[in-house]
Amino acid sequence: MKNKVNEIKISYKSKETKTPCKINRSADAANLLFEHWNQDTIELHESFKVVLMNNSNIVKGIIEISNGGIAGTLVDVRILFAVALKTLTTGIIICHNHPSGTLKPSEADKRLTTKIKQASEFLDIKLLDHLILIFDGAFYSFADNNLL
Repeated sequence: MKNKVNEIKISYKSKETKTPCKINRSADAANLLFEHWNQDTIELHESFKVVLMNNSNIVKGIIEISNGGIAGTLVDVRILFAVALKTLTTGIIICHNHPSGTLKPSEADKRLTTKIKQASEFLDIKLLDHLILIFDGAFYSFADNNLL
């Protein structure tokens, strides 16, 4: 009797854009993320997103990894890196919002960043920054504050 096993198919399709978006500094990433954040919910609940990039820091896409409650959201690091590996991403910027309006990273934010940094180093994917956004357009950069 033959064992029945599911077939796994992995695919990635790129939409070529006329003007590729390149990230040169944290403000570039923050501006891009603010453009792609639902402004009706940025001060209501936390979400966690990842900017996926190639070796030239050209943005391949943005994906929402989790959507949570008022004071937090759970991030499954395996899902984050499954997407990064599937899209042949070489650099990432992680980001979440603080509905409270505070830009100070929590201890949980710092622990998650460390966990993602360790995994990214193992997989040869550069963690370029972790941004915290708030509803008034301000942001906090872990890289700019030497926390990476």
